[in-house]
Amino acid sequence: MPIRRAMVLAAGMGTRMRPLTAITPKPLIPVAGEALIDRAFDKLEAAGVETCVVNVHYLADLVEVHVERRPGLPKAVVSDERGLLLETGGGIVKALPLLGEEPFFLLNSDSTWIEGVVPNLDHLRAAWKPDEMDALLLLSEYVESVGYDGKGDFIIDPHGRLKRRPERTVAPFAYAGAAILHPRLFENAPEGAFSLNRLFDVAIARGTLYGVQMEGLWLHVGTPESIAEAERAIRNSTR
Repeated sequence: MPIRRAMVLAAGMGTRMRPLTAITPKPLIPVAGEALIDRAFDKLEAAGVETCVVNVHYLADLVEVHVERRPGLPKAVVSDERGLLLETGGGIVKALPLLGEEPFFLLNSDSTWIEGVVPNLDHLRAAWKPDEMDALLLLSEYVESVGYDGKGDFIIDPHGRLKRRPERTVAPFAYAGAAILHPRLFENAPEGAFSLNRLFDVAIARGTLYGVQMEGLWLHVGTPESIAEAERAIRNSTR
């Protein structure tokens, strides 16, 4: 099914990216000559997305001007969180009236990737089953990633359903910062600021959180040091 709307999370403070984010919001940090948020928009455009909601808070004017001046599709619509940063979950709840009633792509602005044979948003869309899934997450094998230093997030069963990594263990898959979400995931969501992880846990409990392994190479750009690692991977991929 076509997915025509998306949201890019771009309201964070960029604390781990300091000092680069002292005067530049993290979504506008360039990687190999292109701002992170432009890399997200490029992938959404290739997937046929027509409208993208972008939430803004820290250095909001810079992000807003940048996305509104971007030519072509997807058309940017700003969800304003200048008054209160709502975190990942609360930010999406605020943006739901702009996203409509159909499933939508979600992208983190600090996650990007080098594509494999099939573009990963197409890969997500092909695996999406709206009658069974409230959320479908793009997953990377964390050992095959760049810039990620965690212990993995999820284990996956043979049907694609996800469960959390048990405490004091290592899980094979990390959330790569892209997903398809159904608006019903946000029914009975908390008010105000909260993490999207709370709703992922609700979906796990009812068996509606799924994952699909990405193709290519995940680039998690969360610190100044990870920029050089990502740029090196991009250079090596185009030789």
